[in-house]
Amino acid sequence: MPPFATYAFLCVAIMAEVVATTALARSENFTRLGPTIITVVGYALAFYCLSYPIRVLPTGIVYAIWSGLGIVLITAVAWLWAGEKLDVPAMIGLALIVSGVVVLNVFSKSISH
Repeated sequence: MPPFATYAFLCVAIMAEVVATTALARSENFTRLGPTIITVVGYALAFYCLSYPIRVLPTGIVYAIWSGLGIVLITAVAWLWAGEKLDVPAMIGLALIVSGVVVLNVFSKSISH
C-alpha cells in the first residue's frame, strides 16, 4: 500500500472515531436512535480503516497516532461545540500528546520514512 493511502486510511479512521465519540455523548446510553446509529457506524468505519495502516506500520505506532490525535480532536470538538472548559494543565497535556505523535513520526526509526 502506498504511504499516501496508508495515512489517508489512518486519517479517515481518526475522523470516524471523533464523529462516533461525539455521537456517543449524544446517544444518552444508546436510547436515542440517530446518535446510536452514528456511533456504531462511525466506530465500525474507524476500525475498518484502521486495519489498513496496521498491515504496513507497527501496531504501536498506528495506535499511538490514532488514539493521540483522536484525543486531541475530540477534546477540541467538546471545547468548541459543547463549551467544555480546558484549563492550563489540560492544554499542556494535549500539547504533550501532539508532541509525542510528532516525535514518533519525525524521529522514530520504527516508521520507514
